[in-house]
Amino acid sequence: MKFESATIKDIALKLNLSKSTVSRALRDSYEISNETKKLVLEYAKKINYRPNPIALSLKERRSHTIGIVVPEFSNNFFSQAINGMESIAYSKGYNVIITQSHESYDREVINVEHMAYRSVDGLLISVSVETDNFDHLKKLHDRRLPIVFFDRIVEEIDTYKVVCDNFKGAYDATSHLIKKGFKNIAHIASAEHLFITQKRLEGYRKALEDHNIPIQPELIKHCVHGGKISSEVEEAISSLLSLKKKPDAILSGGDRITTEMLPFLKKFNALKNKIAYMGFSNSDLTDLFTPSLSVIRQPAFEIGQAAMEQLIKIIESKRPILDFTTQTFESSIIIKESTKK
Repeated sequence: MKFESATIKDIALKLNLSKSTVSRALRDSYEISNETKKLVLEYAKKINYRPNPIALSLKERRSHTIGIVVPEFSNNFFSQAINGMESIAYSKGYNVIITQSHESYDREVINVEHMAYRSVDGLLISVSVETDNFDHLKKLHDRRLPIVFFDRIVEEIDTYKVVCDNFKGAYDATSHLIKKGFKNIAHIASAEHLFITQKRLEGYRKALEDHNIPIQPELIKHCVHGGKISSEVEEAISSLLSLKKKPDAILSGGDRITTEMLPFLKKFNALKNKIAYMGFSNSDLTDLFTPSLSVIRQPAFEIGQAAMEQLIKIIESKRPILDFTTQTFESSIIIKESTKK
């Protein structure tokens, strides 16, 4: 049986009023007497009347719905960022539709186009690890759909962006390892074209340079799927441990890579050789690892809040916004057992 919600027509028939009178009463119009307003509102409450969101969206040309596209829910960073986004959206009267690309470019395109056809008021997105063609996003941006990027951003699209200071996070982590006495530090990074990969790699390299440690290209490995396929993490670690001069520490450049590393380090007996390791991760489980994991943690909840605030700012602006900024948050280094000398 199809669900049928109460309508203005139902109220009008029951109270022997015109539909226009009921509509004005529900909008608290000055044209309607307080007595009639009270009568209409009491009956509307009694029958659980709710305004038709489709009709409202057609009238206002807004759906009061925001689309969110993330690579994967299982990544703690993104789940925490979504919590931040929702906290702002709901407080300002917006609903959200959340989808995940599963780190697939094709899935991302489908999700983004579906959101656009559903007439969302705006889009928050962190691109997939496979995405290096941004035409699907440029097309919507050119059609003036409000878009805000967070974490994995697209530099060539001029809009608000919200990121963590990936350069400094990697720089501080690498510097910490150097100060602990590690000199042959490897870096396992995500896909090379990603903005966050590039910035984290720059931070790693700069820390080595500032401490007069030569950069060794053979110590830098890339996981093109961001660690989603565990075999690529295993291959990267196996390749590093097969070097004549093995690394004495490994810095991971991605949340999934960070949590995937430990089983393979154990498998190859790397921990017995006291190889230190740390990486970017917002997982609450890293304290339960053995040894507990030193991490670079990002303020994901706050990043999500800021991204949603910027998007709503675009949506509700009465004039086109021409000057956009990139908002940057600081990460924090949490030191545990995995980086002890």
